[in-house]
Amino acid sequence: MVKIVIVEDQTVLREALMHLINSQEDMEVVGSTSDAAKALELCRNLQPDLVLMDVVTKNNSSGIRYTAEIRREFPQVKIVIITGLPEITFAEEAKKAGAHSYLYKNTEKEHLFYVIRSTMKGIGIYPGPDGFSHFAGKFTEREIAIIRFVCQGLERDEMAKRLEISESLVKHQITSILDKSGFDSISKFAIYAVGQGLIVPNL
Repeated sequence: MVKIVIVEDQTVLREALMHLINSQEDMEVVGSTSDAAKALELCRNLQPDLVLMDVVTKNNSSGIRYTAEIRREFPQVKIVIITGLPEITFAEEAKKAGAHSYLYKNTEKEHLFYVIRSTMKGIGIYPGPDGFSHFAGKFTEREIAIIRFVCQGLERDEMAKRLEISESLVKHQITSILDKSGFDSISKFAIYAVGQGLIVPNL
């Protein structure tokens, strides 16, 4: 029996996942929370085999951050990241944090079960290239930071201060972003990126 903890801030989805997973003879939900910050405590108390971890949870807690913490303290616990956002850094960050598999919330239930069982067998499952945004991997970390700053309404001089670079380099980076995205305005691209879930401004 695979003991599972669910970390998901949407109550309806969390309950639906619990119902689906508990319908399987080889799986059992032993605990759940809406806040990733509480996941470590649940692992200490419940000793799960696998954590189904949302990326952005209640109180803006980062599922990826707490994935890394769980992996440090409980290296034997498998973690499957689950998200509804195609944010262009999530998959890479999930891998760096030690997540074993990566799943979108709109997946079919059969695929959910397949990912859980495969992960428990030591087989990591991440979407192929078609499963990610066509912008994934195109931007550097600095460019992504600038896109987030634009989403937050920062001016170029403030971006330069935060990144500890010159304003001219900020301008150059914005030109690079526009070349890669095909947009003629950084503001337009920022609006598009947030609207499509490609960028979460406050990460």
